[in-house]
Amino acid sequence: MNRVFITGASSGLGAALAREYAARGASVGLVARRRDALDALRAQLPHPERHLVYALDVTDRAALTAAALDFIERQGGADIVIACAGISVGTLTEFAEDLPVFDAILATNVSATVATFAPFIATMKAQSTPCRLVGIGSVAGVRGLPGAGAYSASKAALRVYCESLRLELKPHGVKVVTIAPGYIDTPMTRHNAYPMPFLMSPARFAARAARAIAAGTSYRVIPWQMGVVAKLLRLLPNSLYDLAFVNAPHKARKARKETP
Repeated sequence: MNRVFITGASSGLGAALAREYAARGASVGLVARRRDALDALRAQLPHPERHLVYALDVTDRAALTAAALDFIERQGGADIVIACAGISVGTLTEFAEDLPVFDAILATNVSATVATFAPFIATMKAQSTPCRLVGIGSVAGVRGLPGAGAYSASKAALRVYCESLRLELKPHGVKVVTIAPGYIDTPMTRHNAYPMPFLMSPARFAARAARAIAAGTSYRVIPWQMGVVAKLLRLLPNSLYDLAFVNAPHKARKARKETP
């Protein structure tokens, strides 16, 4: 699996995954908004000439589709597609000014994932080699968190969407993998003004994610300790969950993007 297309590649988890796969000898399609950041990343990767840069906004479906088709044509197909672009920002429904932020989060975290995968599916169905479509979710999608309604909803939606897609593509041999990061030390999490248990480096996350992707694991929480926490949260009745989290710290409401 040596042809890898990654959105949100300019920083954070996307950049870490790009480094991981480039170190494994893959040719990587690097997608994000800022060309300067993508060019700088490509220059740092082994064999920069192997990697392709696509500077675009993932909510621009036409541009994203064009990049995907160009990658397929130039690489002769694709083995792994990782939808990593995402927005993490606090929102409160009572404020009218947060409504466009809700829309932006859902457009980037959910709709852009669908738009990322769509151009690759026909090609992957026709390939005889193993193929993976990978959605980057979050443990924040396990239960709704106060002050993060849009983000939690988007990650819950992504998890269920990937599950539906997994069933649709299973007869065709294309595996759909959902990776749910816990707290990873990236620009997205550094503004969090609350404790982040089991904080992990992006490089360690990327190595573990690559192993889960290679294995075709349907759903994996990284690190595993957060997976245990996520399972416990699912089991809590609403009354106990509400008691435990009603006063949980809120995400900041100023918009921050994982993929500048």
